[in-house]
Amino acid sequence: MEYENAADTAVQEKKQEKTRRGLRLPFVLITVSFVLVEVFSMAFLGCFSEEAVNWWPLVFGTLWSLLLTALLWLLPGKASRIGYGIVYFLAAAYAAVQTGYYLLFREMMWISDFRYASEGSDYFDVLLQYPVGWYLSILGLLSVGVLLVWRFPVRKRHWGKAVTATVVAAASIAGMVFLPEAVFVNDSQIQFARSDYGRAQSARAAYENMFNTHRLYQVCGIYQTAFKDIYTNYIYPITPGYAIAHGSAEKEIDSYLADRPAKQENAMTGIFEGKNVVLVLMESMDDWAIGEHTPTICRMMEEGINFTDFYTPAYGSVRTFNSEFCLNTGSFLSSQGGYAFDYVTNDYRQSLANRLEELGYSAKVYHYNEPGFYSRGVFSPAMGYEEYVSYMDYVEDVKDKALYDDEFLFDNAQVSESFFRDGKKLNFIITRSAHLSYRYNEVVSYWALRKYPQYRGLTGHEEEDCMYLKAKLVDDMFQRLLEELEANGELENTVIVAMTDHYTYGVDDEQLVMDRSGVDDMLLVEKVPCFIWSADGPAVTVDKTLNTADMLPTILNLMGVETPYSYLGQDAFSESYTGYAIFPNGSWVCNGIAYNAAKDAYILMDESKEITDEFVESMHLLVTDYVRINNLILETDYYAGK
Repeated sequence: MEYENAADTAVQEKKQEKTRRGLRLPFVLITVSFVLVEVFSMAFLGCFSEEAVNWWPLVFGTLWSLLLTALLWLLPGKASRIGYGIVYFLAAAYAAVQTGYYLLFREMMWISDFRYASEGSDYFDVLLQYPVGWYLSILGLLSVGVLLVWRFPVRKRHWGKAVTATVVAAASIAGMVFLPEAVFVNDSQIQFARSDYGRAQSARAAYENMFNTHRLYQVCGIYQTAFKDIYTNYIYPITPGYAIAHGSAEKEIDSYLADRPAKQENAMTGIFEGKNVVLVLMESMDDWAIGEHTPTICRMMEEGINFTDFYTPAYGSVRTFNSEFCLNTGSFLSSQGGYAFDYVTNDYRQSLANRLEELGYSAKVYHYNEPGFYSRGVFSPAMGYEEYVSYMDYVEDVKDKALYDDEFLFDNAQVSESFFRDGKKLNFIITRSAHLSYRYNEVVSYWALRKYPQYRGLTGHEEEDCMYLKAKLVDDMFQRLLEELEANGELENTVIVAMTDHYTYGVDDEQLVMDRSGVDDMLLVEKVPCFIWSADGPAVTVDKTLNTADMLPTILNLMGVETPYSYLGQDAFSESYTGYAIFPNGSWVCNGIAYNAAKDAYILMDESKEITDEFVESMHLLVTDYVRINNLILETDYYAGK
């Protein structure tokens, strides 16, 4: 009787086990789910084009999917389920953020840049412009993850299957190690394999030097990109080899800077010596917005030094702070990743504020946003400014409409008194008005339309209307600045340096931006307004191609400031400097010719120029050195030992 009961129990348990297994999903779906994350990434990161499909990310993604599946198989039941949930949703979130960023900027981020995400919350409405397919795909990924966690596969543990899983994991790792060589062989630049240019632009350079996130992704997919980012920026820096590499890196920087022509005085040296300086970073003030809606800016450009071919390349994935940082320190954020705040302890003795403070200037920053935004409250002093003045500190409610206007700087008596303090001074103004988004219901646009209602429906295109409207607000700030300088008796003794941080990337209609900018390639929309004005200064038009890094040495030359430091950029008026703009993805603009690395296409902007193999190769070599040296300057805290 007892035997029969035991037999019945065993039968019932088997039935229950079968029923339980019937409610679970097959383990192979774990692999499929990880592959789907890679497929989602490919769909929105430019792998599918009319010319060809880049399948390498999927190959790498499949290897990673097999590896992760094998590792999960080796874990105990509950740990396997929890581990899957953590890894899958982190991978899906990483892919969602990267694709979302790419849809807006046509670039990807390093993991360190994710920490800036909260600082973009003010512009959340931009997400409403994203394609429906992106949202549906994310919803699909989430649904797959939830289903698999809920009905997580139950497998019968057996030593043979454990061995199989171990072999699969080892084979996947081996594939990841050796597969890149196959990519290098099939690199689209293989025709240049025997030239330095080919090596500089190759998949190998992207994979080993990590000069650009998206280029790295094109080589090895979303999982391996994340892994290399974590290892290079978080694990390798704590190894002994890192310190040794830094020592040789400083020598490499010395050699690079020493090989360039020595600094020499020129006709523009010292023409603004001793003057007060007002530095203005014009947020999102694109060149196509300059015209009938900006009479003050147009007049200042005509009367002052107007840089007509000026570019602000994006390094470090954070565009505004990248330009702000470079304008003040002379080099860009690192294109290899690394959170900007990680470098707050660097020595910026070469910065504009520090150089002028040695001559008796006081330096302050003025902006509407709170000190924690981009960590400006800490970074501004690090760069030599004695104070970051936030307009928010001077209102009771941070939603006060007075903060919508950059003229708050002069409307508020306390802030104005700080701005017009006694003695020689450097005042750095960061405007807000022209920032995205460009919709009638965006807070600044909505407020501005009450001031200038004629801009609603002005062109028949909402985004264009709002850009012209916001440009008008920036122009109002400059008009007010000139009036206040004159009223305070400082107009004749002040030089105003104005530079845009980046083009209007917040405009959803890219074709509109190209049409209004008069260009037919997205690389060329990176050209932005830049000018220097003084009441008694010369009217000069500079057509030389320049970039953000050139501004600091140019300003120091105009101010007649002696400096023992060499900079990544060069003085715009140096006869030995050809002038160029270098982008971290390998693109460049120089002397009427441009190269768009994303398209592998050359652009002839000046018909009198000729694209020669010798010139092209020299520029590609320059790009490699320039980007690498820029990264090393920040990572080695180069100026601390000078």
